[in-house]
Formats: sequence, structure tokens, C-alpha cells
Amino acid sequence: MRAVVYDRYTPDLDALEVRELDDPRLAPASVLIEVRAAGVNPVDWKVMAGGLDALMPARFPVIPGWDVAGMVAAVGLDTPEFQVGDEVMAYARKETVSGGTFAERVAVPVSAVARKPASLSWEQAGALPLAGGTALRALDALGELSGRTVLIHGGAGGVGSFAVQIAVASGARVIATASERNHEYVRGLGGEPVVYGDGLAERVREMASGSVDAVADFVGGVLPATLAVLDAGGPHVSITDGAVAQHGGRYIWVRPDGTQTARLGALADEGRLRVEIAQSFPLEQVADAFRASQGGHIRGKLVIVP
Repeated sequence: MRAVVYDRYTPDLDALEVRELDDPRLAPASVLIEVRAAGVNPVDWKVMAGGLDALMPARFPVIPGWDVAGMVAAVGLDTPEFQVGDEVMAYARKETVSGGTFAERVAVPVSAVARKPASLSWEQAGALPLAGGTALRALDALGELSGRTVLIHGGAGGVGSFAVQIAVASGARVIATASERNHEYVRGLGGEPVVYGDGLAERVREMASGSVDAVADFVGGVLPATLAVLDAGGPHVSITDGAVAQHGGRYIWVRPDGTQTARLGALADEGRLRVEIAQSFPLEQVADAFRASQGGHIRGKLVIVP
């Protein structure tokens, strides 16, 4: 099969190359997925630069990519959940950094796999699991949201935009930080936008007529503002700032979980969760996709289509 690989940790994106490799081995309770689309996430190029080496060992050459949507090409021993030809999606992170999704085929534990929503294209389904799963896990950690006011830091970002939609679908009132150019976008997701930066806490408290019930941080560097607007004892989470744990909050690290991914699919099929695609790239242009992601000004998801 054709796959994108790198042979060592490096920030040099030109080290990425397309090679012919053997198909992945298919373990029991796993499925072999023929990749139709694989979402790009900032973690992909951060891992390539060695950013997670303290947490996860790498086995080189590494195939990057943790998001996938595609067709089941084969099933492992004792895997009755799926059949060849099923359309599926998954957050396909493994315990080691190795056989990722920027390839023609990838083997994924069945526990991480969910059926592809009929309402989503391959590109949309391939872009949803990691970012959507991160948003879902963060909001679940806040508890019951119906009837509550939630502040989301970074409401126009890849994870934050999913969080806004999920929180709204849960019955919450959502105030979301975003640059002015993204305010209409946030409103379209169901949130109430507010400009970030100096004076944020005062603006949020004015909008909320006091404090907010819960806060989800998807950008980092906003803990003082969170604590200034959060109701006493209210829950708060962050995916970027571990310091929240020292102030009664929770630091979130998303897990591969097919049940959670299926919840995202159900929201999509109900018309309550949409996935915006900014651009698609072939395997030969993964470096370009990483550069676009590093630029930090993309609204919507970047996707690799083998």
C-alpha cells in the first residue's frame, strides 16, 4: 500500500515522503479499513516533531494520522461487530506512534470504530472523530448542560466549533470567544460570540448577567478569565492547560472510543452537528496540509484523501 512516512522526529516537514509498504497486520478484534479520508489535526505535526515522546513511544518509520473514515476491507479473528464493505469512521490512535491513517489502509481496534453517518461525506466523516471526540469528552466532564450557561474559549476553532454545537444540542446557552471575523460563523453554530483579549471577563459577565455555570477551554492561556467568570464551585475543563487541575478543573485527553464516536455520528444524522471542510490534500501533499495547519488561520478541517 502507499503511505506517508517519516523516519525520525523532526520539525522539517520535507522529511515526509510517500512509500510503498506492506499492508498492516490484522489482529483479533480489529478491522482493516480502506481509507477514503483522514482528518489532519495539530497533534499530527506536533508528534512528528517529538512533542509527545514523553507520553507515547514511536516505532519508525511512522505513518502519521489519527482520524479515519473508510470501508472495512477485512475483519480480524472474532470481530462480529462489522463486515467487509461496512462504511466506518474512527479515532484511530494507538498506544505507540506508528501505523497511522495517512495511508491507503489502516488496522484499527474494533473498540474505536463506529459506523459512518449517512449524512456526512467521506471527508466530513474522516475529519470528525478526534476533534469532535475531544469536544464531547470535555463537555461530558462538565456534567448536565441543559438550561445552563457555558463559556467556550475558542468557539470558532476545530474543536471549539464542535463543542459549541454539542453544547447547544444539549440545551445549553453558549457564549463563545472568537475573533470578530468569526462572529457570524459562531452565531451560525448556535453560540453567542464575544471578542477575546483584554476585558474578556467583564464582557462575559455582562452578557451572562453575572457568572457562567461552566467553562470549556480549547485555546489555553485563559485560566484567569475562566476563574473570574465561573460560578463558585462550577466545573471547568481545558485541553491545553494542565494548571486547571490546581484550581478545581480537569485536564482533558481524548480516548479512542467507538461508542463516543457513534454519538457524534448520531448528532450529525439528526442535523445538529455539521463538519466544515476547508481543504483536501492527496498523500503527496501532507506537508502542505501540515503547513496550513501550523498557520493557525484555517476555519474548518483539513483532510487527506489517499
